[in-house]
Amino acid sequence: MKNDPITLYELNRLVKEVIESEMSNEYWVEAELSECRESRGHCYMELIQYDENGDALGTTKNSGLFGMPTRSVPIAKASAKCWASKWMVIRPYFERTTGQQLHAGMKVLLRVYPQFHEAYGFSWIVTDIDPTYTMGDMARKRQEIIRQLKEAGIFDLQKELRLPLFCQHIAVISSETAAGYGDFCNQLADNPYGFQFQTQLFPAIMQGEGTAQSIITALEKIYNHVDFDCVVIIRGGGATSDLSGFDALELAENVANFPLPIITGIGHDRDESVVDMVSHIRVKTPTAAAALLISHLKEILDTINDTQEHLTRYAQQKLSTANYQLSAIAIALPRIFSTVKIHQEARIDSLYSRLAHCCSDKTSSLSSRLTALEERLPMLIERRLLSECHRLQLIEEKTKGLDPRLLLKRGYSITLHQGKVIRSSEQLHQGDEIETLLEKGTIKSIIK
Repeated sequence: MKNDPITLYELNRLVKEVIESEMSNEYWVEAELSECRESRGHCYMELIQYDENGDALGTTKNSGLFGMPTRSVPIAKASAKCWASKWMVIRPYFERTTGQQLHAGMKVLLRVYPQFHEAYGFSWIVTDIDPTYTMGDMARKRQEIIRQLKEAGIFDLQKELRLPLFCQHIAVISSETAAGYGDFCNQLADNPYGFQFQTQLFPAIMQGEGTAQSIITALEKIYNHVDFDCVVIIRGGGATSDLSGFDALELAENVANFPLPIITGIGHDRDESVVDMVSHIRVKTPTAAAALLISHLKEILDTINDTQEHLTRYAQQKLSTANYQLSAIAIALPRIFSTVKIHQEARIDSLYSRLAHCCSDKTSSLSSRLTALEERLPMLIERRLLSECHRLQLIEEKTKGLDPRLLLKRGYSITLHQGKVIRSSEQLHQGDEIETLLEKGTIKSIIK
């Protein structure tokens, strides 16, 4: 009634009385933490529930392993408190059982009862937390991430890589102040074999919120370099409960797809994170990672030494066999030379005998031929002389018939110009002097 208003305090008092009378029991409730913080020993939580398609953190949901994020919708919110007297008992048991601290995005099963305060409003008071429920949800999320990685075909990509034979240029992802990083570098530097390693630190957050994105950023920086043989992700010390970032899907994708072998030494052996599963090699601690690299190089050195010894033995065996063969040849050489010498001398004697016989036969044949030619030579010479005398007589008769004087006696004349016989008038020109030979005398004329 407007005529009888009540104060806000009175109204809240009525709500408190109704809640305390109607909801006096405790309830087990499933919820997701959107915020969790401590103050003065008390734990303050913000609880949230999403629709069936909501993701772990309640802000985005991936449609697939590489899908685009979609917005999820909260359908319920509430505040919860765990007072210090209960929190001092609940917290260590929860962390010891789950290996995790309470953090945003974690699903929990809480035992609560309602409380309404006139000044501070409504909240749920936590009296217990069931760690087995959270462990089951964590295991489910992890198995879902593993399933997505396997379906994408990238879960075992790192296992297909091989550490380079001389793996000495190491990119390290760790916290700058982590004791494990110092232990890692010291063990590499002080190795008993004198191996030289070059390391470069890419600082990253290794626990709590921001771990996954910080490591991804470091991997991107390493990817832009070309002079590393492998990547080592190490985390020195810290609570096992700070390892939730190593189960992030995005970080696991980046590790699985990275082109260099990645060794993880996150410093825990109770649980194996998803990053451990998809990495090339997983070891327990940073020092174990250093020991692995040293052992790998030692195996290569042992292989080289074994190969060197094998080659040395092989060369010695070959040399020994060759020396034995040379010794045997040296021993057999005089005998072989003597045998060959005798054989060749006999062959030369045979050839000499054959040559002498052939020369004798040839000389006899040529001598007989010369004798026959000698006997025939006078007759041949005489016959040739008669033939040539007859030929000369014929030439002499022909020559006499061609004698110009015979022509001149018959009344012919010969005209000469400059000592040459004129056979055509075209050979002469006006003013030329010609000479005409007759049987008796010579006539000189001028051409007009």
